[in-house]
Amino acid sequence: MMKRPTPFNGLRHLALKVFEFEECLEFYTEVMGMQVLQKASDNLVYLTCGNDNLSLGRALSPTEARAQTLDHFGFIVDSKQQLQEWFEYMQLNDVPLLDSPHDHSDGARSFHCQDPAGNVVQPLFHPAVSGQSIR
Repeated sequence: MMKRPTPFNGLRHLALKVFEFEECLEFYTEVMGMQVLQKASDNLVYLTCGNDNLSLGRALSPTEARAQTLDHFGFIVDSKQQLQEWFEYMQLNDVPLLDSPHDHSDGARSFHCQDPAGNVVQPLFHPAVSGQSIR
């Protein structure tokens, strides 16, 4: 049996199809602070925080967008204080918050919110991966 290659270096790309395309583009750029990496077409935009890649594709109908089975995805922050700052910022910007910052048994801390398409986003401090920015 072949030996497993060097471990992956984290999840650096996620692709979403959303019916609420313009609203989601505004959410990820204006609220989350991501930058447009490339506008491939009127129906496909690539965004980044500097060390990742989020692809937003336009779903042609709400049914097409809802066919996804994604539970949630996370954005890493470097400290618990930074996580609290994000929570307060999202409160002030009327982002739908699903819970408050809370601790996990593995030392992590997070909360959950929703983008305009209803995708669950988890800002997350995790001792094993936070503070390892490759920018």
